[in-house]
Parts: sequence; structure tokens; C-alpha cells
Amino acid sequence: MVRATMRRVTGDLGRAGHRTERNDHSACRAGDCVARLAAPAPPRRDDRPIAPLFSRSCREVGVPLVSIEGVSKSFGDHRVLTDINLAVEAGEVVVVIGPSGSGKSTLCRCVNRLETIDEGRILFEGSPLPTEGRELARMRSRVGMVFQSFNLFAHRTILDNVTLGPVKVLGQKRPAAQARARELLARVGIADKADRLPRELSGGQQQRAAIARALAMDPVLMLFDEPTSALDPEMISEVLDVMRSLASSGMTMIVVTHEMGFARSAADRVAFMADGRILEVAPPAAFFDAPQTDRARDFLARILRH
Repeated sequence: MVRATMRRVTGDLGRAGHRTERNDHSACRAGDCVARLAAPAPPRRDDRPIAPLFSRSCREVGVPLVSIEGVSKSFGDHRVLTDINLAVEAGEVVVVIGPSGSGKSTLCRCVNRLETIDEGRILFEGSPLPTEGRELARMRSRVGMVFQSFNLFAHRTILDNVTLGPVKVLGQKRPAAQARARELLARVGIADKADRLPRELSGGQQQRAAIARALAMDPVLMLFDEPTSALDPEMISEVLDVMRSLASSGMTMIVVTHEMGFARSAADRVAFMADGRILEVAPPAAFFDAPQTDRARDFLARILRH
């Protein structure tokens, strides 16, 4: 039954539509997110971490958790990504920034094959991304993803939203899944909302619930695609605080965002994209204090002026 459920979820993912960057990528349906919950892995640093933090096999053999090698991608005649090269080590936080339309969200979605690539290759845990079937579902089960929209099941409680993946996909017993879900909801600061419906929560609370849902199966990698862009300004900080906590616990993260304060404070490296290319990759202090390209200097001048 578990395998059948995983195949069904994988089929849903394959049928997801597309939209342009900020407009042309499909917002993943709530059910699609189930397949990206992940299997357990050993903890690190904290004695009670939010989630297991890395792929032990990658650290042992010294390979990056994610390797993006010469990746290019087009939508019809529109070239979105051109010769992208980026490696993300286990336990590293890489924040991808750049102007709207630069290909950031497309790149994020390519990492767990929500978008296919035209050229190059992407390796996860040292192996090329599977193309279909159980292997693709298994890979996605190790990668959590949080989108701009919250994608919670509107007719289910927050607790049900968080426990659905562990119960339906991995066959966990409901009491154990609920106990873990309550722990995660407490860690993201909404333990008292477990029995509420999504519509009864603020936008920031719903996004924290979405993060808890993605963490419910302890992924080895978390992808964040503009997780605060749909929030009112006063709600942004509560989501960023949860993400900072994840970063400090050692979770491997790729974060697409316009939040420069988060990039400066939480990133190990900042990747700057423009016109479908990565133009700079540097530690945050070096990037923000002394960007190496005119395009990056112009971008920062415009962003930091506001």
C-alpha cells in the first residue's frame, strides 16, 4: 500500500503545470508535497534537532549533497537557465538571490525534478536524479520543499496536514506520527494550532505549518522557494526565525529569497543570479561588502536602498 501511495503521489507531481518565474511555475498542489517528506537520518549538533541534518554517506565519501553541473533549461524559445554550476555540501546553507525573472525558482525546482533540464546534469547524494518511478519518489522523499503558497489541505486540521505524509506514504502508525507532528509544531511555534483548520491561521502561521509538514519525515535537504513572498511584512520575521533555527541546527538548505537580512545572517554562501546565469558565489560578508560584478553591485544598490 505504501508503494502504491508513493506511485500515486509521483503521478500527481508529473501532472503539475508550469508558470513563469513568479508567474510561470506551478504552485505545487497540497497533495504533491507529501512525496517530498523524508526518511530518518542521524542527528547532529542539537540533542533534539528539528530534523536530521545530512546524508551520512555523502559526508563519509566527501561528495557534495547536491551537484549542479552545466545545467541549462528553456521554456519553448525562452532560455531560463544557462550553464549553471553549483555544489552544495551537506550541512551547508546556500541562499540564491537576484532580480525577478533571473531563473532562481526554476533552478530550485530542477533540484528535485519538478522541472526537467535540457542540458547538463544534477547529482543528489552522488547519483544523477532519477527520471521516474519509485526511484524518483524515493529521492523526493528525502527532499523537503516549501513554496510561496502554503498548499495546506483546507479541510484537514494542521495536525492532520503534518501527519498525512508519514502515515500515508511511509506507513507510520498514527500515534507515532502525531507525536512527532506535535513536536515539530511546537518547534515552529504553533503547537496550540494543531487542531485548527488552515483558514483559522495567519499567513505566517500557515507557512510555519507548511515547514513542519516538510520536516515531518526528516529530509536531508530543504528547498525554499520564496517562502515569505506571499506574507504580510509583519509575518515575515516569524517564518525567517524558523528558517534561521533550521540553518543553525545544520540542515542542508537551498533558499531562494529576496530577504537580504536572512541571506547575510544565515547563509554559508550566497549565489547571485541574473539573466539565467550564476554570476557570483561567495560568503555573505564578501558578497555584500565587495561584490565582484557590476550586475551584483547594481542589484544590491537597488535592493538595499529600499
